[in-house]
This record gives sequence, structure tokens and C-alpha cells, in this order.
Amino acid sequence: MSRLIPVERPSDIPSPLRGSPTGRLLEFHNLEREFDVYERAEILIGMCMDNRKQLRLPDQFAYILRAGGANLLPSEFKVSYAVAVGGIRWLALIGHTNCGMSGLSSRRGEFVRGLVDAGWEPADAADHFDRFAPEFEIGDPVEFVSHESARLAKRYPAVTVTPMIYRVEDGRLYLVRPD
Repeated sequence: MSRLIPVERPSDIPSPLRGSPTGRLLEFHNLEREFDVYERAEILIGMCMDNRKQLRLPDQFAYILRAGGANLLPSEFKVSYAVAVGGIRWLALIGHTNCGMSGLSSRRGEFVRGLVDAGWEPADAADHFDRFAPEFEIGDPVEFVSHESARLAKRYPAVTVTPMIYRVEDGRLYLVRPD
């Protein structure tokens, strides 16, 4: 994980992000900055649906989209809404360590058994996994957020998109160093 940049003090935040909503996100979560009062969202945070991740943020500071693996492609209309209607110009895409969408194909048996236990027919459960798993498999989380951030930045050229990783092991956000 040598591409991860820790943020342990304000000076660790790259100068283009200092004072920005992305910089404040890092300060609120990692540096325990005192909360400001917000009237409207200033940033869109795309992150995984994993229940082990909770961000320390003030009310009304951010739109938050949670999707398996932080894969926003299936939620792109919601991103467009935040940009077009909400006026968002900053986006933090946050993947995380130990993500269930990484290596998803290796969980096929567990997935199918879980759906069967929930009342599905085995063939339907297997077909469901086989149809959708390729769309949601992210591979390496660092590589995924890096590539997905680049895709989103190209799609929304007036939005500053920043890839990050939430390390479940320490509960902190890390910036992802570009390739």
C-alpha cells in the first residue's frame, strides 16, 4: 500500500486541497477538526456500503452515496444530480481495505448459500451471482478508486475528484498517490 499518503497533520494535505471541502473532510475525520455549521452540502462522498466505515463529519456538509466497492457507475445519475442540482464541485471517492467486492468471484459459494438460506432457489441464486458479480467486482481497492476517480473526473471536468482509502485497521482516511 505504498500508494497511500497518510494525513496526520494539516501540512500533510496537498496544497491544492487545503481549505477545500476535500481538505476539510480530511481534517474533520483524521484530525478531529471542530465542526463548522453548514447550510448545504459542499462535497459528494462516494464510499462503500460496508458497515465498518463511519466518517466523522458535521451535519449537512456532504452528500454521501454508498455503493458496494465505492463503485459509482451504477449510481451515476445520483452523482449527476449532486453536481447539477446540488452544485457540487468536489468529490471524494473512498474505497477501503478488506473490501468484500474485492475478490468477489471467490465468494460465489458463500453468496449462493446465503441467498438459498434466505429462501432463493439454488439455480436462481447462482444465476443472480453470475449475472451481477462481474459488474460489481472491483479488484484491488486502491487501483479501483484510482481508475474510477479518473473516469469521474473525465465525466465531470469541473469537479475535483480525489481518490482515498479508508483503512479499516485504523479507521483513518488516506489519499491515494497517482500512478
